[in-house]
Amino acid sequence: MVRTIRDDGTFPGKQRGDLIVRKGNCGYVRDVGVFLQDQLIYQVHFIEEDVIVGCRSQELISADEPWVESEFEFGDWINAVNHLAIKGEVIAEAGSRGQVMSVRRDMDPIMYEVLFQDRMLLVPLSAICWPPEEEPAEEAAC
Repeated sequence: MVRTIRDDGTFPGKQRGDLIVRKGNCGYVRDVGVFLQDQLIYQVHFIEEDVIVGCRSQELISADEPWVESEFEFGDWINAVNHLAIKGEVIAEAGSRGQVMSVRRDMDPIMYEVLFQDRMLLVPLSAICWPPEEEPAEEAAC
């Protein structure tokens, strides 16, 4: 699991925001289904927590792959620290909001594929930060 899972209000016996599975934990795929006719959802049993959770492929990595910690994960909303440009053309201005679409753990250092409006950019950690309203409690925003 590459992303911490919290209850979105639909998990039996939990309250919205309660921790279900912490990122980095291992589980096994029990079944695969389809949601809204175009999204594969994997039914994953996390043995330590003894819970079964529906996960998208972007939220999972093989247990054979090494776990590499990262600041951001798939789906996180971020801000650009500075202007981001390609060949002098500014694609995202400083402070622009984007969404992490992929974490490239296979690169050294880790890189993030971030969607800014209609453009996907491959950026390092130093180029992005948490938006002030979504800043993790234990960490400071840029």
